[in-house]
Amino acid sequence: MFEISVEYTFAAGHALRGYKGKCENVHGHNYRVQVMVNGEQLDSTGLLMDFVDLRRGIKGLVERLDHRFLNDLAPFDKVNPSAENLAKYFSDELEPQVRERGLQVQAVTVWETDTTSATYRPNSPSR
Repeated sequence: MFEISVEYTFAAGHALRGYKGKCENVHGHNYRVQVMVNGEQLDSTGLLMDFVDLRRGIKGLVERLDHRFLNDLAPFDKVNPSAENLAKYFSDELEPQVRERGLQVQAVTVWETDTTSATYRPNSPSR
């Protein structure tokens, strides 16, 4: 099994609905997202997936979120914009691009700070 990962950073604001504490107030983070993709076979050039292609997919999602108030954007207008839900969002959005190459999103980790992160590992029917 081969695995690659790409990281990307962005800044955004949010507020956690229903949370009892400081995070229920509007605040922001300098997020870091890491997407890990795995698969069994390399292509003819010896790559699992070109880092450029994975980075392009992440960049498209980040451009939608960067310097925005996440609570105003779908799906975070309905689902709390927690690090956990952000990780799932990146996984769900990138999965079709990765799957068409015969690969899987192994995990997505989102850091809110240098020392706090959440990881989502999608359940794949082929596992």
